[in-house]
Amino acid sequence: MAFISEVNMSYSQSHYMDDEYEKLFRRMNPPRVVIDNGASQNATVIRVDSANKQGILLEVVQILTDLNLIITKAYISSDGGWFMDVFNVTDQDGNKVTDEVILDYIRKSLGPESCFATTMRSVGVKQTPDHTAIELMGSDRPGLLSEVSAVLTNLKCNIVNAEVWTHNMRAAAVMHVTDEETGSAITDSQRLSLIKELLCNVLGGGNRKRGAKTVVTDDSTHTDRRLHQMMFDDRDYERVDDDDFDEKQRPNVDVVNWSDKDYSVVTIECRDRPKLVFDTVCTLTDMQYVVFHANIDAEGPQAYQEYYIKHIDGSPVKSDAERQRVIHCLEAAIERRVSEGLKLELCTTDRVGLLSNVTRIFRENSLTVTRAEVTTKGGKAVNTFYVRGASGCIVDSKTIESIRQTIGNTILKVKGSPESLPQDSPTRSSIFSGLFKSRSFVNFGLVKSYS
Repeated sequence: MAFISEVNMSYSQSHYMDDEYEKLFRRMNPPRVVIDNGASQNATVIRVDSANKQGILLEVVQILTDLNLIITKAYISSDGGWFMDVFNVTDQDGNKVTDEVILDYIRKSLGPESCFATTMRSVGVKQTPDHTAIELMGSDRPGLLSEVSAVLTNLKCNIVNAEVWTHNMRAAAVMHVTDEETGSAITDSQRLSLIKELLCNVLGGGNRKRGAKTVVTDDSTHTDRRLHQMMFDDRDYERVDDDDFDEKQRPNVDVVNWSDKDYSVVTIECRDRPKLVFDTVCTLTDMQYVVFHANIDAEGPQAYQEYYIKHIDGSPVKSDAERQRVIHCLEAAIERRVSEGLKLELCTTDRVGLLSNVTRIFRENSLTVTRAEVTTKGGKAVNTFYVRGASGCIVDSKTIESIRQTIGNTILKVKGSPESLPQDSPTRSSIFSGLFKSRSFVNFGLVKSYS
């Protein structure tokens, strides 16, 4: 025991010294951020110069992505002890970024005042001052989100934020819930244990080899990154059935070794979409690869990415098996956000059980949720769902009309073929008229989402 204590003390001291050295190095070599709205005709140019360290590229990309900025071009170089990034970015409408509040936030987040911190954690339940975070991983199946939200509602939990991804027959979710009575985080250990037990039973779904995973932890990390980590750890990149997958939709990913240099070169060509750079950089980082150079071009509908990488131990990709694993993991990272089917956007006054009610309506109409984003702000719930019909088929107009009749007072917008989908019709009353107020709306669009 004494030996273990000495080892732990030695580790703590070493970790402390490394942390202090990093702080000193940052003070001596503070990051520099230059934002230029005149260098490019179509984009805002952001240049970041900083001392180099593992994960810094992901941290920079994460900050830009969280601001909903679109990266149209980028050049990255981090050979040696220095890191230089140049990003061309626009807002969601394709315009230059001129909002001084956003520009000032970028300067503070990436400049000398910043304090990057990249943390990893395992699956489980986490308490924060205002909510409890629940992480779920399990087998995907129709009605799963409905069952999960119903369990939480029955346990007097209000879902204030949630993000759900499905890929390759697996489902991952990060949910923020509060106590129905107090509106704050759930702290009772017995209640948390019951929540984990019941949700684990729902997620297990009969797949004994790959059931649900839950662990209590106090750490935290970025929601999208955590979802990538959860699905990567669950090996969702191992395909169970390629026969049903359209090869035309699969990203074109290749990995070759550069003979003159000790790099492996990763090239990616696919349909462009927001957060694409984050998804690929996140995966390379969590696979313990270092990006030394990169070129990114996404000014058109197709995106081209080129990364010069080495493993964290300094070696390039060593074998064909490793090469295939990198390719499959990057394909999976890109595919997790691509949802084919019907897009539904629901905005209404928030209330306990809202998600449970809405997803039950989907389930009763044989709709499967393939991806979901649930947010609550200022008493308003804004939910985005991507749904498909039974056996993955396209949702027909009769199903949409049935949902509209059930939900009641809604405003309906259709994206896609007007011949195949219903148009706006007079408001109907329903048993849910108290749930969906006149200021609420449901926006339906038949789309393939790349966001």
